[in-house]
Amino acid sequence: MVPPTHPPARPGGGPTNHHCPCSLPAARGIARRSPESPLPVHSPTVCFTSPVMSAAAAAAAAARCVPLRVSSPETAKSAASIPTSSAASASAPLRAAVAAGPGRRLPAPPFRCSSSSPENSAPRDLGLLLEVEGVLADVYRFGNRQAFNVAFRSLGLDCANWTEPIYADLVRKACGDEERMLALFFDRIGWPTSLPTSEKGSFIKSVLREKLKALEEFSASDSLPLRPGVEKFIDDALGEGVPLAILAAYGRNGEKISRSIAMKLGPERISKIKIVGNVEVEESFYGQLVLGKGVTSGLDEQLVREAQKAEKQRIAEKVASILKLSVDITASESSDKVIAALRAGSEYVGCDVQSCILVAGSQSGVLAAERIGMPCIVVRSSFTARAEFHSAKAVMDGFGDTDLTVSKLLSKKWF
Repeated sequence: MVPPTHPPARPGGGPTNHHCPCSLPAARGIARRSPESPLPVHSPTVCFTSPVMSAAAAAAAAARCVPLRVSSPETAKSAASIPTSSAASASAPLRAAVAAGPGRRLPAPPFRCSSSSPENSAPRDLGLLLEVEGVLADVYRFGNRQAFNVAFRSLGLDCANWTEPIYADLVRKACGDEERMLALFFDRIGWPTSLPTSEKGSFIKSVLREKLKALEEFSASDSLPLRPGVEKFIDDALGEGVPLAILAAYGRNGEKISRSIAMKLGPERISKIKIVGNVEVEESFYGQLVLGKGVTSGLDEQLVREAQKAEKQRIAEKVASILKLSVDITASESSDKVIAALRAGSEYVGCDVQSCILVAGSQSGVLAAERIGMPCIVVRSSFTARAEFHSAKAVMDGFGDTDLTVSKLLSKKWF
């Protein structure tokens, strides 16, 4: 076996090698090599995707995160240089186009390599992903009901006012579907007399637009507080060196409100946390390769299709093994969006999907985490107080000593 080589230090930027026994410069970028230099092989297995494989195989392997072997040093010599993310941020998304032949480049998937570096004193086998609605703030209790009442008043519907019992009853009967909640309510008290039957749908949409405007104002004010204990939970995680991301890309009320709630954590905390919105999902490796977002115009469309097919088939095989069935999965758009956010979040915190823990407040997050094999812990809110989460590792009522703490996660209490 050809012994590993050490690439020279980057001018002005320090060495590119990650402190790993194999000396493979994976976590901080790969130096370009001349055609004469053999590509080092990570013993006992190769931990990267070969750039000389077919485009379809590369896409399938990248989507599955399957390590492939380089056939021989001679074959590796002809490989083009592999672009990676900036050395300054090992978890930054890869932006390069994918190679389908000579002259194009293949973005390498995120590299994982065990490290004993003193600068990484935190356990890198644990990352935290936090939802916003229901986790950072109980939007359903302190935001939605009040926003509906503001919307009613702005439309001159003085007869409409939702108390907590009325709101809770509508949520339960409509399963949280806000359009159905409005329809049930006005069916009960009567629709505006000047409203034609054919315009009930547009009327409901106008109420929801006004409600969203009011909620945006609530989320930016002190009227919508953070959940008790969540700030200490985040501080404890950061103090232990646990990488953390907040998932703003999905939620019932949209990314703008989710980001506004996250900002209540304060600039010092936010500077140490990655907020994953729609743009961050599209710029992630998963978003570029599997979803086909943010890629360059030179990307082979066949490669995208192969990657999508590989990911969906992997999900199908996982579900089939659980249910003992042979199935083909065609995920819904909303489910795909949540899964993409979870995978992007795991990239940004620098951990494998199975090494991340999702702290969820929604059923959609729990189901998506189960589909990709990500452990999940639920923190109940007023909206999910009586819901069942069978696939979650644990269901807690909040943050604090008797509920969810970082020390319990680090001790792997539920794993």
